[in-house]
Amino acid sequence: MPQGAKDNHSMNLTIIAVGKIKKGWMADGISDYADRLKRFGKISILEVADEKIPERYSEKQAIMAITKEGERMLSRWPKDALGVALHPAGKTIGSEGLAKLMDTAALQGQNHLCFAIGGSCGLAPSVLEQCQHKISFGPNTFPHQLFRVMLLEQIYRGEKIRSGQPYHK
Repeated sequence: MPQGAKDNHSMNLTIIAVGKIKKGWMADGISDYADRLKRFGKISILEVADEKIPERYSEKQAIMAITKEGERMLSRWPKDALGVALHPAGKTIGSEGLAKLMDTAALQGQNHLCFAIGGSCGLAPSVLEQCQHKISFGPNTFPHQLFRVMLLEQIYRGEKIRSGQPYHK
């Protein structure tokens, strides 16, 4: 650890996401940031199958899909983790806010965060209930697969902020 950096306990991170990442630049980005994060603690990325729904779907079909996806997510949920849902209606906290959330969790003795990323129809209410925090990356809509790269980059940025290392600009 660099001189002057603070140690707020290493953080175990789990990301549970709906859908598979195919090979390509998104997979490369996920791998790159996951490798960078290993020095700060354990990182696990768990994928659960997405439900196939037609391009034009009803609200009932969407609810059925997210319910099944939610059951899959919760079946893999780490028992000791503090839940953080990535949700459009969540609080926009920015990079420093994410670092503060991680710091606060660590100071309260919680060293395992689980981030939940839903599929194209969002997150099941059961998953949202499992999460103590709901955060948003703003009003824009992002593909859920691309969002994994973005989340990992923000977690990495947050870890750099927490440890007092240069990166955040």
